[in-house]
Amino acid sequence: MPRGHYSLHDTHDHTPLGEEHFHCAPGPSGWRYVSQRVNPTGDHSGSVDLALDELGRPIRLELNAASWQVRGAAIDGVTWVRTDPTGTHATEGNVPAHAFTGTSPAFLIATARLLRLTPDATATRVRLVAFTDPVLAPRTVDQSWALVNRQTHTTDNAPLTVDEYQVTALDTGEQHSVHLSGDVVLSAPGIELENLETPPSVFD
Repeated sequence: MPRGHYSLHDTHDHTPLGEEHFHCAPGPSGWRYVSQRVNPTGDHSGSVDLALDELGRPIRLELNAASWQVRGAAIDGVTWVRTDPTGTHATEGNVPAHAFTGTSPAFLIATARLLRLTPDATATRVRLVAFTDPVLAPRTVDQSWALVNRQTHTTDNAPLTVDEYQVTALDTGEQHSVHLSGDVVLSAPGIELENLETPPSVFD
């Protein structure tokens, strides 16, 4: 069960946004990621609980940030309920999309699991519902993912396979790289792996 923490920063001016302390693991029905977030002063600022089925589809998502809450799942596309900080108003949304995304590293791993790309495959288009900080506002985004490189590195424990993905925002054409090893993000825009207590899980 990988356990550790990421540092998060603004992708434009590199302002520190805090840390995300996580643990995750594959299970008999898929994969689960649970994390707690703290802001730069160390105060609790949110949480993520994401569970995928064996095909990489989100069967349960719960996000909390700034007292806002989102609960969602892959139902008729993706469906979610967003509740305001007072708990008196809840709005439901549904979009014919493949999965969810957001600022948590969990969503990069989830998208990679959903697409299951190979190095020789062409780029694949995916539609996602992004929940933007700090109020978890939903926004539909279209991306293109391609697995451009796969390397295996020798370590003291076991070989470590690193996948490099090229992700393109189809509305702007902006591209960036994401490096994953199993269910751990090694590097991505706005995300740095600061500590990892156990090796990444190896997916079948």
